[in-house]
Amino acid sequence: MSGLGKRFLGLGAMALAAGLPALAAAQDAAAPAAPAAPAISGGDTAWMLMSTALVLMMTIPGLALFYGGMVRKFNVLAMVMQSFTITCLVTVIWAVVGYSLSFTAASDAADAKEFIGGFSRVLLAGMDPTGTHALAPTIPEPVFMMYQMTFAIITPALITGAFADRMKFSSMLVFITLWSLLVYAPVAHTVWHPNGFMAKLGVLDFAGGTVVHINAGIAGLVACLVIGKRKGYPNADFSPHNLVLSLIGASLLWVGWFGFNAGSALTAGPRAGMAMTVTQVATGAAALAWVFVEWALKGKPSVLGIISGAVAGLVAITPAAGFVDTVGAFAIGIAAGVICFFTATSMKRALGYDDSLDAFGVHGIGGIVGAILTGVFAKMSIGNSEGAFAAALKDDPAAKLGLIEGNVGQVLTQLEGVGFTVVWCGVITFILLKIIDLVIGLRVDEDIERDGLDIALHGESIH
Repeated sequence: MSGLGKRFLGLGAMALAAGLPALAAAQDAAAPAAPAAPAISGGDTAWMLMSTALVLMMTIPGLALFYGGMVRKFNVLAMVMQSFTITCLVTVIWAVVGYSLSFTAASDAADAKEFIGGFSRVLLAGMDPTGTHALAPTIPEPVFMMYQMTFAIITPALITGAFADRMKFSSMLVFITLWSLLVYAPVAHTVWHPNGFMAKLGVLDFAGGTVVHINAGIAGLVACLVIGKRKGYPNADFSPHNLVLSLIGASLLWVGWFGFNAGSALTAGPRAGMAMTVTQVATGAAALAWVFVEWALKGKPSVLGIISGAVAGLVAITPAAGFVDTVGAFAIGIAAGVICFFTATSMKRALGYDDSLDAFGVHGIGGIVGAILTGVFAKMSIGNSEGAFAAALKDDPAAKLGLIEGNVGQVLTQLEGVGFTVVWCGVITFILLKIIDLVIGLRVDEDIERDGLDIALHGESIH
């Protein structure tokens, strides 16, 4: 071979060698890329940190002030003490075992339909600050754990409104501890964990209609029936001592509820935006519905009425917030305002039970209304806005979510979820209260109830 041929051959080899990596790169680019695992998102994490703080604010100071302003002056400190103490107590319970029972799996079986979780996160063991939970793959697990803790805190705190003015502080501590483990944790697991039997059934509860509000409302009703009426009820004057405090508390609840509902999207995305929108719309509609009915029947619109109506709307939209549009929000809000007005006034008087601050009338009934109407107004376009129903749509591209879209069965499924929660919570709450009453007693002495709990139980007064 001539020298010129050898030179061309050498140049060709060099070009081939240089071109191979480029060719390989081109082939790699043409091949379909493997789906990347979701990474922790700074935006989602920031939103969930804020949401966690907002939901904690709902209990302290929101609920504490809302309830504190509604009782008589000599029971204010006892009322706010309950909310603050429950915050501390449930924080410890949740970190020790509550989170593990609620949000870890008891079984690895694909067809598991569990009533309670496992013990892999007792004392938060094995929680990696860089790890995630399957339900929230874009935020650190400690943030998810803390966010869910705030729900576990406010739920038993809501119950205290039903037995205001008459339960021993020591009995309240024992009851809340046992109730958190035996009622809240199982219901939370069944509804929100993928292995939970209500989750497998298809019950829709975006932010806690069953887990928080029906749970707390039914427990409140059972508690006020077991403990009995306040001395002098209904003839004595039980007027709220300071509705300004209650209005401030309701306002804090309203603002904090955006963390409650929009935060339940667990991302800073379109579903959170829609949840925030429908929360605001339903709340305004419910408050006006309550106060207009009150105005028509009693001749005057009251501060207590409009703030109670607002809370009823917040409660009712909670299970639906990630599934409905603004038309559904208006309907749910108006229904909650009207129905909860009558249950907190006419029905309570007719049946004679003493639900002091309407924990059942607003949270229990509002939660039931919202849970059922979620099955009516839920829309696939809203629920699947971030791919939550992608698997269901893959199996059936024509799948519908609620009654208005043609899925009649969803209402029946919602009724099953409501029924289970009512029965489980009602039975276990009754048993717990009866055992506590037998062992240490539930109710304060008559003279303490007459003179007020603040001085007798805590040695303090507001003046």
